[in-house]
Amino acid sequence: YAQNDTISVGCIGSGGRGRRLMEVVAKLPNVKLTAVCDVDDAQLHAARQIAPPGAFATKRYKELLDRDDVDAVLIGSPDHWHVPMTIDACKAGKDVYVEKPLTHKLDEGRAVIDAQKETGQVVQVGMQQRSMPQILKARELLKAGRIGKVHKVHLTWNRNSTRFNPAKPNVDPKTVDWKAFLGNAPDQPFDSYRLRNWRWFWDFGGGILTDLMVHHIDIVQWFMDAQHPNRSASFGGQFQSAGVWQTPDTIHCLLDYPGQKFHSYFEGTFFNARNRAMIEFMGTDGTLYVDRGRYEIHPEPDRGKYEEWVPGKDLRRGMDFYEEPNGELLHLANWLECVRSRQEPNCPVSAGVAAASAAHLGNIAFREGIVAEWKD
Repeated sequence: YAQNDTISVGCIGSGGRGRRLMEVVAKLPNVKLTAVCDVDDAQLHAARQIAPPGAFATKRYKELLDRDDVDAVLIGSPDHWHVPMTIDACKAGKDVYVEKPLTHKLDEGRAVIDAQKETGQVVQVGMQQRSMPQILKARELLKAGRIGKVHKVHLTWNRNSTRFNPAKPNVDPKTVDWKAFLGNAPDQPFDSYRLRNWRWFWDFGGGILTDLMVHHIDIVQWFMDAQHPNRSASFGGQFQSAGVWQTPDTIHCLLDYPGQKFHSYFEGTFFNARNRAMIEFMGTDGTLYVDRGRYEIHPEPDRGKYEEWVPGKDLRRGMDFYEEPNGELLHLANWLECVRSRQEPNCPVSAGVAAASAAHLGNIAFREGIVAEWKD
């Protein structure tokens, strides 16, 4: 593509997240939303309000992939569909922006890596922190030895969010292709709560570790040149979500990286927002704090000076989202730039598989009550 050629984009899975991606990509130059797909009539209708008049709409994503007026796709489906849809899109000659986590199970990684390599399509995984300027600068500082040798990394993603209402959304089963929603998941009766809150059910998502920790552990593994943890231990509970969710509403996960000589420990909850969303790299000479709006260096005593950089205007620490820098906008722009140049994007498939694998190992440890060990 030339720099001023229009790239035609379709969206597969146009629920809340998919529509958010549509709204952001529509702001970028020389992009046209030409097609939308969702198995739920209500979500499909909402997506059509964002797309230009006349955009193709379907409940069957392969019909979208078959179209000549779709060059690239946004995939905002539930987790268990990410790998099948990404592979199908690559084979159909479409470039892909796929939401995290890239995989839903540990054994899915090889197939999606192979599909991208064999087809040469540009695939960006939606871990947008890799495109945020303060995180890029923080990585440079860590690599330059600014905080010494890192042996411990603390991750948090704490929210105070009323997500445990057991009331089922009012959805007419006739308006949803439930069989298509299930895909490779076990057959089960229509459930409007699971349809709209799939992240908290094992058949479709992986809870806090795959929804939130995966963002942070990606940054940790990237900064520390680590492919995966060797073992994991996790403890969690359904302290407020019992009988509503399957996944825990509170979880602690310890990941061991003996090759790189460090531990990473994550805490996440939905009933208290203390420490919010952050990463702290603890080194022999200081601590590097990063979140979606800033970085800070806190030196050990007599080991240098405090330093910070806040590229936006919001001075609150640890927020889930900031207006500046707009990570989604930067990450989608990087993807489209790579669609044009055919270069590797900021978060390639290999990184997406690696980050998701760490989260899966944590979930295996939690669900089986074991210290889960990595098996090559």
